[in-house]
Amino acid sequence: MFVEIVRFVFTVLGALAGYQTTVYLQRGDRLAFLPHGSSFLAFGLLALLGGLIGFVLGGLIGRLFVRLVERMERFLSKRTAAEVVVGTVGLVIGLAIAALSSLAVVRLPHGEYLLLPLFVIFGYAFTYLAARKSVELLKLVGLDPARADDPAGERPRHVVDTSVIIDGRIVGIVESGFLGGDLVVPSFVLAELQRIADAADPERRVRGRRGLDMVRKLMAVSDDVEVADDDYDDLHDVDSKLVRLGQERGADILTTDFNLGKVAEIKGVRVLNINVLAGAVKTAVLPGEQIEVKVLREGREPGQGVGYLDDGTMVVVEDGRSMVGVVVGAQVTSVLQNPAGKMIFAKVVRA
Repeated sequence: MFVEIVRFVFTVLGALAGYQTTVYLQRGDRLAFLPHGSSFLAFGLLALLGGLIGFVLGGLIGRLFVRLVERMERFLSKRTAAEVVVGTVGLVIGLAIAALSSLAVVRLPHGEYLLLPLFVIFGYAFTYLAARKSVELLKLVGLDPARADDPAGERPRHVVDTSVIIDGRIVGIVESGFLGGDLVVPSFVLAELQRIADAADPERRVRGRRGLDMVRKLMAVSDDVEVADDDYDDLHDVDSKLVRLGQERGADILTTDFNLGKVAEIKGVRVLNINVLAGAVKTAVLPGEQIEVKVLREGREPGQGVGYLDDGTMVVVEDGRSMVGVVVGAQVTSVLQNPAGKMIFAKVVRA
């Protein structure tokens, strides 16, 4: 519709320009060569020609403007509010510095030809730097971008990484309602899942396809899942991009990757590790308590047997090697908690 309006306006303007051109030529007796009484025909022809030219130019300019607006919308949709505001301030500062610099540049030989490049370079450079460092710049002046985007603080955001998607437990957690807020699945995480799914190694292919299936299930169980197009050409590994996205959006990172969690915490990004959550909700067992466990296999050390509680906690049973396949009563001697989970050491209670 917009293109048709622009085309109509340019057609009318073109026809008026053709009419005015005829008037100008007639006043200067430049149409004296035409036969008597044909001036009306000249008005019509030039008006028609001007209208046709306006019709063509209007269509081209209208479509060009629509494409420009669409590209601008796509670009801005990938930027946070903090980036847009701080980038605009950076543009103003860059243009102001360029204006001051132009006072000296214009005195150079042919300096007037350097003014346009000067304004373009300074404007772009300051806009780019300000947008890239928007979070840090806002924090310097005491503003929190996360609060600015969500003043009420009612919609926490969680960036989902590749490991937690492949793990799959996130679907059950979201479906149960224990994790509130918006889930952000970055497009570069989806790209990594696709690369894993297309790998030559059959085991990696299975993991990648499982991850893509989990994304579909996640979107099926929750309406608060966003696929974010944010990407960072200056960063190459996915972990660094996740940390940057978490910083810019004021979001947590959902992961099972212990090392990613440490790096994110150093950068000031809160981390929610599903393994830590799983360990926290396991049944609490204290030294001295008696438990029943089925010994499933032999342990690493001589005489040890290994079994599991109902919640999946590994139990190392001293003197349990000879009792593989038997449910035994055991007394807990110690509990070892580490980032990978909980491990219980027990000894067989003799009847």
